[in-house]
Amino acid sequence: MDASLTAAEITPYVVSAIGAYGTAVLTRARDQAADATVSLGREILQRFTRRNRHRQELESAVADVAEAPQDPDFQAALRGQLRRILEGDPEFTAELGVLLAQSGARVTALGERAVNVGHMTGGTVVTGDHNRING
Repeated sequence: MDASLTAAEITPYVVSAIGAYGTAVLTRARDQAADATVSLGREILQRFTRRNRHRQELESAVADVAEAPQDPDFQAALRGQLRRILEGDPEFTAELGVLLAQSGARVTALGERAVNVGHMTGGTVVTGDHNRING
């Protein structure tokens, strides 16, 4: 699995976990009440921190997202840190690919007005401003 793709796929889960727990997500024990997305994000982050490489940079990016979870710039910086770590560790990238597959995780759309459709049997999805659908 490609490091950039993996970083993009795991970032929404990590951001959800940070949004729920703040910087405590790096050390928080498993919370049975947490939903699957938050739990997966926490597990992913804890796997990153156990590897200890680039830990300071990652913790800094996590702190920024904890302060402003909806800020796309902080999310992009976090995704960049995740990608940097993954690019240097193909085995870890593969491990996270397996974790995502086992969890049943699906790709989440990122960004303002982004769309992610898990299953659609008809209809139309339109994004952007001033669009018209005729018919």
